[in-house]
Amino acid sequence: MSATPSVASLHIVIAGAGPAAQALVRRLAGTPDPRQRSFGGTITVLSNRDECPDALLELAELPQVSVRFGQAASFIDADAKIVTTVDGMEFSYDQLVIATGSAPALPPVTGAESGLSYSTIDDAAGIGEAVKDVTRLVGRRPLGILVGNGPAAGQAEAVLRARGVRPVRTTLRPAAVIPSLAGSTLPATGILFEDGSSMNGDLVVLAEERTARNDLALSAGLLTAPDGGIAVGRDLATAVPGIWAIGDAASCDGLRLGLLLSAESSALLCASGLMLGAMGREPQAALAA
Repeated sequence: MSATPSVASLHIVIAGAGPAAQALVRRLAGTPDPRQRSFGGTITVLSNRDECPDALLELAELPQVSVRFGQAASFIDADAKIVTTVDGMEFSYDQLVIATGSAPALPPVTGAESGLSYSTIDDAAGIGEAVKDVTRLVGRRPLGILVGNGPAAGQAEAVLRARGVRPVRTTLRPAAVIPSLAGSTLPATGILFEDGSSMNGDLVVLAEERTARNDLALSAGLLTAPDGGIAVGRDLATAVPGIWAIGDAASCDGLRLGLLLSAESSALLCASGLMLGAMGREPQAALAA
């Protein structure tokens, strides 16, 4: 039996390069946290995009971090501990973190980019800033049009109420989002339905359901939850030793992880588990429901 890699020699591969993956890299290889044992291993990030946000480019400059752009992970050999990308490149790992996120369950609504969206807890901050701007411009309590009927919509409604918005919620999917008047700094202000009817307010929030990207997890035989996310335990470990899932790709206690934890909170939990694993301590078993 091979020895457990030490914290100093641990090689971590992260499949995905979104907010949760970036937060994990910062937590492991960025500014040291005095409460956490120093990580001296290496990290490979497999991104499915050729372009990259500045935040990830900054992380790629860290000596412990290698970012492979345009190399989406496509297959996991859990026995050999090898990840294969869409281009056939192979990367071995001591620990693998799946952070492939989620995708909209339905095609995007026409004009959706002119409104606000709520998909994970991390979106609350951006909506809060937008609400401040709208409140200042309209000079009163804003009226918000909220589209959605699942857990994300419920959270979005709570976020809007907490920030002083009077939300009007519809579960009927619109045909289009109506942008604000030309020259206005306001986000979208209304929605249009197939029958020509409309709803108007001071801002529009789309909180439609999303599905976890779990094809990669299925290639490794990982358990998935009823909502389609990768089943993880409270420490974000899957049922397969050495594989973790964070962000909106994962599911814990029957709910998408992105609706339970912020990217930073997920990163903190996962980093702690990875460090414990490097010291030979076993993570919790994954929860399937």
